[in-house]
Amino acid sequence: MRVLGINAIFHDPAAALVVDGRVVAAAEEERFSRRKHGKRPVPFSAWELPELSAAWCLASAGIDVDALDAVAYSFDPGLCRDAAELGLSDPWDWLRVDYARRAPQFLAAALPGLDPDKVRFVPHHVAHAASAGLAAPPAGDDTAVLVLDGRGEVASHLAGVYRDGRLSPLYSQQLPHSLGLLYEDLTRHLGFLHSSDEYKVMALASYGQPRHLDLLRDLVRVTDDGGFQVERIDWSSMAKAVAAGGELAEEHADLASSVQVRLEEVVLDLSRWLYDASGGATTLALAGGVALNCVANARLAAEGPYRDVWVQPAAGDSGTALGAALHVAGELGDRSAPMAGADLGRGCSDDELEAELRRAALPYTRPASIAAEAARVLADNGIVAWYQGRSEYGPRALGHRSLLAHPGDPDTTRRMNDVKGREQFRPIAPMVRAERFAELFDGVYPSPYMLFVHRVKPEWRDRIPAVTHVDGTARVQTVHPETEPVVAELLAEFERRTGLPVVVNTSLNTAGRPMVDTPREAMELFGSAPVDLLALGPFAVHRGALGGAR
Repeated sequence: MRVLGINAIFHDPAAALVVDGRVVAAAEEERFSRRKHGKRPVPFSAWELPELSAAWCLASAGIDVDALDAVAYSFDPGLCRDAAELGLSDPWDWLRVDYARRAPQFLAAALPGLDPDKVRFVPHHVAHAASAGLAAPPAGDDTAVLVLDGRGEVASHLAGVYRDGRLSPLYSQQLPHSLGLLYEDLTRHLGFLHSSDEYKVMALASYGQPRHLDLLRDLVRVTDDGGFQVERIDWSSMAKAVAAGGELAEEHADLASSVQVRLEEVVLDLSRWLYDASGGATTLALAGGVALNCVANARLAAEGPYRDVWVQPAAGDSGTALGAALHVAGELGDRSAPMAGADLGRGCSDDELEAELRRAALPYTRPASIAAEAARVLADNGIVAWYQGRSEYGPRALGHRSLLAHPGDPDTTRRMNDVKGREQFRPIAPMVRAERFAELFDGVYPSPYMLFVHRVKPEWRDRIPAVTHVDGTARVQTVHPETEPVVAELLAEFERRTGLPVVVNTSLNTAGRPMVDTPREAMELFGSAPVDLLALGPFAVHRGALGGAR
C-alpha cells in the first residue's frame, strides 16, 4: 500500500510517505518554505497544507498522486466540540475545524489528480501514538505508548498499548487540562514564542531552584484514573512577566525550574499508571510535543518502571504525518516496519553538490576523506558546517545538517551561540561514538536521536566543558558506525588528534530560521557566518580560500 501522511492543522506542517508499511520519505514544510515551523498555530492558518513537502515525498519515490491508496490527515474534525464547551479561550476554533472538514478538497487542489475520497481523517493523538508505537524498534512484546502535547480535537493526552500492531486506548485526558498548554503558557509569560521556544524554558530551568514546587503540586495534580488536572495558574504571583526579548532574572529561572520538576513528576506518575494498566509492558514509546522535553525523558527512563523508553525523533506535530500514514497503512493490511533512522528528507548526489559549488563559483577541493579534513579543522578549534546525506526529520540535527565545534574549549559555547544568534544560557550538545559512550556518560543508551539528557562523568566535565551544561548534564547523540559511518570516522579522527572522543553538534541554522536543507542554503550560511569549513558531501570549502573566489 502507498499512503501519504499529512499534518497541517496546528503547526509544523509535514508530509510522510509510507510504502508497504515502511517509511520512505518524510519532511517538514519549513525546510521547503523557509518559514520557521511552517506557520503559526492559529485557526486562520489551518487551511495551509504542506504542499511542497508532499510533492517532494511523492517525487522522491517516483509515485504519482493517482497511484496513492490513501492520504492520511492527522486530525479528525468529526470528534471536535465547541472550544468554549471544552473550557478553551479560542473563539475562532470553529474556523480551524471548518478548514479541517474541507481538507479533502484542499488536498485535491494542492495535489492535482488526487481523489478526495482517498483522504482519511486520523484522530490527532492516534496519529501521535502510531508515530511512536508503530515506528519504534521491535520490543518483542506489547509496547505501551504515552502521548502528551498541547491539544488535539478534544484531549491533550492519550495512554494506550500496542498489541500485535493494534492500539488499545486506556485513557485520554480531556481538555482544558493540558501539560503542553501549561508549558506553552509559561513560555509566553517568560517572553518567548509559544509553540516554538519551549526548549528555551527547559534550558533556563537548569539555572534555577524549584521554589514554587509545593504550590504547583496543588495546582497540577494526577488523578487516580490515569489522567491529571491543571488549575488556572497566576504566573505573575511567582515571577513578573517578561516582554519579548526582555531580560531574565533569577525569579524566572526559579519559576522555569519549578514547572519543569512538576512536569517530570506528573509524567512519571502517568507512566507508572500506564505500566500497571497495560499489564506490565516493558517498552514505553513516547510522542507529542512534551516528549521533546529531554530532561523529563531522562528522568522517566531512570526512575520509571520500563526496561526501554523510545522517543519518536519527530515527536512534535510534524511526526503526526508519519503516524497517520502508518495507522492507515495498518488499517489497509500492511505491517509497519520500525524506523531505521531520521534521515528521511532531501539529499543530493555528489554530482549535484559539485554542480552547485561550480554555479556559486566557490573554490573547493575533494580531499581523500572529508571526515579527516573536518576533524583537522575542528582540532585547530575551527567551526565546521557539516552537510551530508539526507536531511533529518524532526527538530534535532543528527550529523546530516550540523554545525560542529571543539568541545574542549570553554569558550566554544559562547562562540557557537554567537554564530547562531542565540541566548547565551542555551546549551550545546555532544555527539560521541557509541562504543565510547559509557566511558564519558551515564544514562539512556543508545541515544541516536538526542532526546535524553545524560550525566557527564565527573572526570570528563573539565575535559569537555563546552558540552557540559550548568547542571552537569549533556544531551548526547550516540553515533553508530553501521548507520553513520562518515560521522563515526570524523569522531575517530578527531579523537586521534585531540584525545577527545566527543564533538560539539548543533543544528545548521541561525536563530529564527529553519535548519539548512539544500546546498545553496548551506553555502549562504557559510558565507554569512564565521564558519571555517563547509563540508558539503565529499567537498571542502575553506574560509581562507574565499579570497580568490569571484
